[in-house]
Amino acid sequence: MNNFKKPSKKRFFIALLPPKDVQEEVTKIKEYFKDIYNSKAALKSPPHVTLQPPFEWDTENLPPLIQELNYFSQSQQSFSMTLRGFSAFKPRVIYIDVLKTSELLSIQKSLMFHLESSLNIVHQVSKSRPFSPHLTLAFRDLTKKNFYRAWPEFKDKEIYYNFVINEITLLIHNGRNWDIHSEYCFK
Repeated sequence: MNNFKKPSKKRFFIALLPPKDVQEEVTKIKEYFKDIYNSKAALKSPPHVTLQPPFEWDTENLPPLIQELNYFSQSQQSFSMTLRGFSAFKPRVIYIDVLKTSELLSIQKSLMFHLESSLNIVHQVSKSRPFSPHLTLAFRDLTKKNFYRAWPEFKDKEIYYNFVINEITLLIHNGRNWDIHSEYCFK
C-alpha cells in the first residue's frame, strides 16, 4: 500500500484589485461583453491588474508563499492608481487602460524580483516583455469578428477612475474560476 500523498498543485496569480464599487462597475461592462459579444472569459476573475501571472504552487506548501507575500507587502507604500479610457491588444483583447505610473511599474518589478529570488517563481514571458498594466474586459473567447464589432463602440468611450491601492491580492484557481485566496496590506 502506497502512503505517499500526491502533491496538490493549484494555479495562483497575484494582482491589484480596485475598490469594490469600481469592481462592480467594471463587472457590469464585462457582463455587457458577455451579453452582446458572447465573451464571458473575463468574468472568471474579479476585475484586476495582474502583477505576477499564473503559476503553479503546491497547496501543502502555502506557508512560505504567504510569508513572502506578507514580507513583501510590508515594504510597500500605498499609491494612487488611475484607470483611463479603453484600449486593445488587437484583434482579441479589449481592456480598460491603466496609467503607467512609476509606483505601479516599481511594485510589479519588485514583486517579480522578490518572488524569483525567494521562491523561484518565474514567468519567463513576462521577463522578456515590458509590463503593460491593464484591466481586461474581453479576451480569450472574443472572436475576431466580435472584436471588430465591439472595438468601434469602445475605442473612444470615456471611463475614468482614480483610487488608492493599499494591498496585493493572491488569487487561486478553483478549477473553473479565480477566487480571492488572501490579501496582503501595505505598511
